[in-house]
Amino acid sequence: MSTPAIAPAVAARKKVTTLTFQQKKERGEPITMLTAYDYPTALALDQAGIDAILVGDSLGMVVLGYETTLPVTMEEMLHHARAVARGARSALLIGDMPFLSYQVSVAEAVRNAGRFLQEGGMDAVKLEGGRERAETIRAIVEAGIPVMGHLGLTPQAIHRLGGFRAQGKTAPAARRLLEDALLLEEAGCFSLVLEAVPARLAEFVSRQVSIPTIGIGAGAGTDGQVLVTHDLLGWFDRFTPRFVKQYAHLHAEMQRAFQEYIADVQTRQFPAVTHTFDMPEDEWQAFLDETA
Repeated sequence: MSTPAIAPAVAARKKVTTLTFQQKKERGEPITMLTAYDYPTALALDQAGIDAILVGDSLGMVVLGYETTLPVTMEEMLHHARAVARGARSALLIGDMPFLSYQVSVAEAVRNAGRFLQEGGMDAVKLEGGRERAETIRAIVEAGIPVMGHLGLTPQAIHRLGGFRAQGKTAPAARRLLEDALLLEEAGCFSLVLEAVPARLAEFVSRQVSIPTIGIGAGAGTDGQVLVTHDLLGWFDRFTPRFVKQYAHLHAEMQRAFQEYIADVQTRQFPAVTHTFDMPEDEWQAFLDETA
């Protein structure tokens, strides 16, 4: 079977904005979003035509090797945000506010959100939580900073949630999630991430709010989808969430390439003549004569 041809890079396109998100929801066009934490990944995503790139605090686990997202700092997030901003020109860029960057006070939350735009080159920020974050979201939005909400499984609250578990599986929990979605819409969020919630609930919530919903482990009834790029590519070897579809297996391919390189070096097959430089014979002879 022949390998499908890879489509050419998308031509220069207009900048995706929060208004684009809203228009896509109104037209029933699915929104595409993936994570990126560095320049080359952001460049590839942007050239592929992705709508939005999330510089997620998931970088703590898939890039920095932390066990959870909790240790990630503002400085680490800004470092990676700047790299992504250098690689992407058209996608909407969203910076994930890390743990304790917005929970301490509203003033500190606004300041840190502003740093994502001012220092990180982002277009918007994302933060986790429902009704308890409404006041903070309202203040950030009033400062002129677009905010994406995040409901359902919120990784920064895994200790309170009892681990990485699906949310909204009981009637009271589902009702609270719907109420939170409506409250975040009222607070000014331009979009909502719904993570690890029952598909029928995610679809119901998506119909009840006028802002776009982006699902991750929330079925096909949301207005868009997001995945962690390292999961999609099979690049993160620790675990793969059940809601991930892997489109490649890069970790295994990288390991194979590294082992082949090691073997070539050990058997002196690399570098070959084609990988080396030489000098003219007369110059080499002159060098030998001078050093004799």
